[in-house]
Amino acid sequence: MPNYSRSVDTYSPFYTPLGVKWLVIVNSAIFVVYFFCMQFDVAQSFFQLLPLRPLFVLKMFFIWQPVTYLFLHADFGHIIFNMLSLWFFGKDLEITWGTKRFLQFYFLCGIGAAFCVILANLLFGDLNSSTVGASGAIYGLLMAFGILFPDRTVYYFFFPIKAKYLVLISGAVAFMMSFAGSSSGVSHVAHLGGMLFGYAYLKTKYRNSIDILGVIRQAYKDWKLRRARKKFQVYMSKNRSDQDRWTH
Repeated sequence: MPNYSRSVDTYSPFYTPLGVKWLVIVNSAIFVVYFFCMQFDVAQSFFQLLPLRPLFVLKMFFIWQPVTYLFLHADFGHIIFNMLSLWFFGKDLEITWGTKRFLQFYFLCGIGAAFCVILANLLFGDLNSSTVGASGAIYGLLMAFGILFPDRTVYYFFFPIKAKYLVLISGAVAFMMSFAGSSSGVSHVAHLGGMLFGYAYLKTKYRNSIDILGVIRQAYKDWKLRRARKKFQVYMSKNRSDQDRWTH
């Protein structure tokens, strides 16, 4: 359990822990910048590199997209719903786990949702489809909230419901809607993927020792090493062919 200052009432309904607070601030700030850039036709080519496009990840190795897509939102309704859900479900999880573990879980669910989207589009969909939004990570938070606080009553569109039933309903809706597809840039496959990765994380016996950021850093180092090795092989092959040309 994390240690908090006694001067801060972590059980106040208005208390927002550090991780949730900064996720909301960063997402909101990026949305405002993105909105005005689109209005005034500024940096549009840059923002086109940030949504999750399976084709770009698989063919052009845009390996940042499974992270950056989490910080983009389609419209005002999309970001408002996601940020309210992040605040409502995320704050109790961060108070319980601590900021580091909470952020690891958040990005695990979001990146896991991205891989589900890539796989689904590789097998059945359009590799050039575009996905944005933090919904995959937030559905993972919803799954965790339902497991840790199953009998807590929450309000879904003003209707009281226990958290465990909300998780079941949300999972069933995401599962059914994933077969229908989406042209809005918001993927139901991502919702389902976030829940699945969240559930798998919570049920694994290694959940307390998994260093998600360390895994990402190691994967990036491995990718750079493979790329450097490939360039070296191409250089050596070219150098060898030049030597053979002058050998009689």
